[in-house]
Amino acid sequence: MPLPQHIIQGNRLQALYGHGGIGTTSAVLAHAQFQPQTPANDKKRKSTDFSQADQSSPWRSATRPSLQDRISKPTAALSLDEPLSAKSKFQKQAEKRQRRFDGGYKSTYRSPSPPPTAGPVVGTCTDLEKRYLRLTAAPKPSMVRPEQILHQTLDLLKKKWRKDQNYNYICDQFKSMRQDLTVQRIRNDFTVSVYEIHARIALEKGDLGEYNQCQTQLRALYGMGLKGSPVEFKAYRILYFIHTANRTALNDAIADLTPADKEERAIKHALSVRSALALGNYHKFFQLYLDVPNMGAYLMDMFVKRERLAALANICKAYKPDLKLRYITEELAFEHDAEAAQFIIDHNGQHLLEERDDTIVFLAGKAMGLFDTARSEAFRRVDLKGQI
Repeated sequence: MPLPQHIIQGNRLQALYGHGGIGTTSAVLAHAQFQPQTPANDKKRKSTDFSQADQSSPWRSATRPSLQDRISKPTAALSLDEPLSAKSKFQKQAEKRQRRFDGGYKSTYRSPSPPPTAGPVVGTCTDLEKRYLRLTAAPKPSMVRPEQILHQTLDLLKKKWRKDQNYNYICDQFKSMRQDLTVQRIRNDFTVSVYEIHARIALEKGDLGEYNQCQTQLRALYGMGLKGSPVEFKAYRILYFIHTANRTALNDAIADLTPADKEERAIKHALSVRSALALGNYHKFFQLYLDVPNMGAYLMDMFVKRERLAALANICKAYKPDLKLRYITEELAFEHDAEAAQFIIDHNGQHLLEERDDTIVFLAGKAMGLFDTARSEAFRRVDLKGQI
């Protein structure tokens, strides 16, 4: 009996040669008997199979297209130099890349500014008054006042300060003057005068930031041997570091003093203040506070409050149960009893004041804890505004 595959093949031949005159069944069987049989266990192809297949397989004939010809559009190679179709998902990336390389790309890089000129600027501005503006580029000569104009400006500002006392305006004008001096590299006695006047005005108004900037520049100018008031400002420098509690800077300032400097009244006073505070001698300290040379009182005003709290805490420990308010007024350098009483009330001590026999008494025994706490709080932090 024929195998199933032979039957299928016979049916195909019958359909093909159905009218050829040869018995279909016998023809099929005869065709099936003469088909080459492949060994069942031969699963590997041999090198000869490839050569035979090349000769007999119609798909390997020369008339068939080669593998290269079957590639879709083999001559249409993609190129970044040619625009892509609108449907391509890489269109935007290719256009951006093309713009970057053909000069259409706009870089955000800014070329460095040209180096400044080697010499100082020589101003040509003739305006006596000019607002202070922070420099963001090289200064223009037309916006800078020369030294002879600055002399006239200083005279004008001194008159306006005596008349109007407008600190915001004066400070702005002095900063503008200092800027003009700096960009022109003017370092002479006139420069010292400008910085000294500005420093004194800043002290008077309690502006430690501007004062400290002037003080720093004055120290460098005095080091150049220029004329001015170095003794006055060395004394201020000592008091300033006492206020800021900067012991390292204070020791450096004292080390810079010469024997001749230590004989000057202003510096002797500042050193005595330091000694009195180091020894805890509040009696001596407040005597020095009442007799301060130059404008040192403005600096001492900045730390006298904390020293009064420290002295009052010591008084509460030493004088029990009470003492007259007049004693506190004299010891702590208040102008009158009302000021001393207000100082105590401002620190929540109104219950510690009593009136007896036409005099006011301070209950020192009950106030010790209150003023100990106030003293600790006062010495906890110091305003270092303008510290450089």
